[in-house]
Amino acid sequence: MKGRLAHLLMAAITAATLVVPATAKPFDIKSRTGATLQATSVAVFGPPWAMTFLPDGTMLVTSKRGKLYHVTQDGEKTEVEGMWEVAFGGQGGLGDIVLHPQFSSNGFVYISYAESALSGFKRGAAVSRARLDTSGNTPKLTDVEKIWAQTPKTSGRGHYSHRIAFGPDGMLYITSGDRQKLDPAQDFGSALGKIIRLHDDGKVPADNPWQDKGDLAKTFWSMGHRNLLGIHFDADGRLWTHEMGPRHGDELNLIVKGDNYGWPIVSQGDHYSGDPIPNHETRSEFNPPEAFWVPTIAPSGLVIYSGKMFENWRGDAFIGGLRSRALIRVELEGETAREADRFEWQQRVREVEEGPAGALWVLEDGAKGRLLKLQPKT
Repeated sequence: MKGRLAHLLMAAITAATLVVPATAKPFDIKSRTGATLQATSVAVFGPPWAMTFLPDGTMLVTSKRGKLYHVTQDGEKTEVEGMWEVAFGGQGGLGDIVLHPQFSSNGFVYISYAESALSGFKRGAAVSRARLDTSGNTPKLTDVEKIWAQTPKTSGRGHYSHRIAFGPDGMLYITSGDRQKLDPAQDFGSALGKIIRLHDDGKVPADNPWQDKGDLAKTFWSMGHRNLLGIHFDADGRLWTHEMGPRHGDELNLIVKGDNYGWPIVSQGDHYSGDPIPNHETRSEFNPPEAFWVPTIAPSGLVIYSGKMFENWRGDAFIGGLRSRALIRVELEGETAREADRFEWQQRVREVEEGPAGALWVLEDGAKGRLLKLQPKT
């Protein structure tokens, strides 16, 4: 009996707080142009999806299975209490996490996830906000409120997208994937394949572009998207997103209010069946990508660098690569973009963020995805 009690006690302690020391030595990651980063393994998650930094330099990290962790830069992990059930499976589960612009005063965090319909087997993305309480021994979420749900819920387990970001206008932007249904991306009666723009409490802004296409369309900022897994505003307030193409043709787009980006009518890639899709150049009414990739990089995660640790890269975009197993640097010059370099270490990259001191932090994909801190080679 004592042995069983000891086992249960140890399991409870491990579930609550777990330190994963970076026992492995730092290792070098070289780029195609010869640049070198020094990578340090800080913690391991299974499987991680997104992260954000708190004002004190610690992190919140989401695990797709539905767990949220508070993580120090030394790798101490504490599970955050108050998380709700998510629809885990396929590409679904716990997704993105961002802080409210006034987090220091209001404590709000915004979390995206996949949820099931009340009946049947349909699913959709959703976003809830909650207050993060760190006053006790264990951080917890309180005052949880769902502020957006993807409409309609559908069958299938892919293309939720549900990346989120606050703009310089104080509005919340949400990427809503096409759920592998294609045609709804062009339908004003469906939120699939759109970028959504809302007030921080979920209310609909009166200056969104489509005010005469029905109540649902009033939430749209842009349309004609496939699976947007990266979103970030640059220093000039411009909104950049990337999305996975069908079979190759991944895109990096500069988002313009009220524009249509063409999916599934046009694409820089073809269908998985091999059937061709007309390129953007064939239809001038659709906004073409600023950069695209053939063959695919399978982009996931996006940050536009603003720190001092890598001064020569300030203003460049960094994109995680799943299929490409790389971290990709893209030079942004005004409204143009081009791939400038690629760091490869044979691991799928799910997420990339900039830390408070200017280091780059990435989450590897998979059941034992590492949190890596990337710094200049010393």
